[in-house]
Amino acid sequence: MNSAWKSLFKIIVSLFALVGVVFTAVYFGMQLGVFNVKGSISSRNSFFQKPAKNTATIATPPCTDNEKICEWNRTPEWQVVKGGLEKDAGIIQRVSVETGVSARMIASVVVPEQIRFFTANREVFKRYFEPLKILGSLSQFSLGVSGIKQETAEKIEKYASDPTSPFYPGDGMNTLIIYAPGVNHSTELYNRLTDDKNHYYQYLYTALYIKEIETQWAKASFDISQNAGVVVTLFNLGFLASHPKADPAVGGSSIETGGKKITYGELGAKFYESDELRAMFP
Repeated sequence: MNSAWKSLFKIIVSLFALVGVVFTAVYFGMQLGVFNVKGSISSRNSFFQKPAKNTATIATPPCTDNEKICEWNRTPEWQVVKGGLEKDAGIIQRVSVETGVSARMIASVVVPEQIRFFTANREVFKRYFEPLKILGSLSQFSLGVSGIKQETAEKIEKYASDPTSPFYPGDGMNTLIIYAPGVNHSTELYNRLTDDKNHYYQYLYTALYIKEIETQWAKASFDISQNAGVVVTLFNLGFLASHPKADPAVGGSSIETGGKKITYGELGAKFYESDELRAMFP
């Protein structure tokens, strides 16, 4: 009996020793950057470390420390999102020209996703993003600056190449997302949606989604091309939630910013209809 207990004790001690070795290895690996991967916070920040150019905009007094409730565009999160959009303005304008989608509408989709990301990750926001005024490139299930899921991006590609689809955005749109021969589609798509140095494809897929949704509604005789509340809501909810009708609701995920809750679609609409970055995104 004593022999059995001694054997069990040795096994337990060995297991704890092994766990200690593993945690020690992980710790030093993190310190040395061994486990850094594409899309990590440190690497995806590098693109934005240069100051933005041509950032003329209407100044909004920031929230004071003793204010519990203030408007969305007075929060520190918005100041960071605004700085990131200013830095990406050239790419957004390029995508707008290529797709015919309003640059302001593209930005309207990004605003609530970024503010939701920052308010849900306060420590990350304070430590990395706020000092540099940069956008966060989401990882894992939601990818890039607008939080597109890879499966949604695959649907965007499918509809862009299917003239029979109600979402078909028109001739030539699929050429914008064509792949080089021989590449692994899944890997390349992931890389497109998580590139921390160039957000072009992230905005392109965002614009194509918007265009495909607007096309579906236009075919049903409903023009939502200037209805940011609906467009942003549908971006948040996905293709399956898009059912053209005369009285669409504005909603989506709940976001808390400035001490109060607002829906994804409402926040996108507030930016679209505001004077924020109006000179840059008319």
